[in-house]
Amino acid sequence: MMYYMDTYYVYAIKSLKQKRIYVGISANPEKRLIDHNRGNTSSTKPWRPWELFYKKEFPNRIDARKEEKRLKSGYGKEYLKQIDSGVAQR
Repeated sequence: MMYYMDTYYVYAIKSLKQKRIYVGISANPEKRLIDHNRGNTSSTKPWRPWELFYKKEFPNRIDARKEEKRLKSGYGKEYLKQIDSGVAQR
């Protein structure tokens, strides 16, 4: 099995309509945000518009996926809420 060493980002976006946070992984989070706001993602479409408020770079998809899973946990979501409110530092 071959893994490419491309840069990936774990990103978090927040709904400007409701208090929702979505965590994802992408090689281009800014382009992905455009997709979310266009309604191209069924899991985020009802809560548009979205704003990017967190992104972290990783050297490969495997490491990024581990962080994505951590941030999707209860602890991770609380951490992101603290970042969004300015309590925690990135």
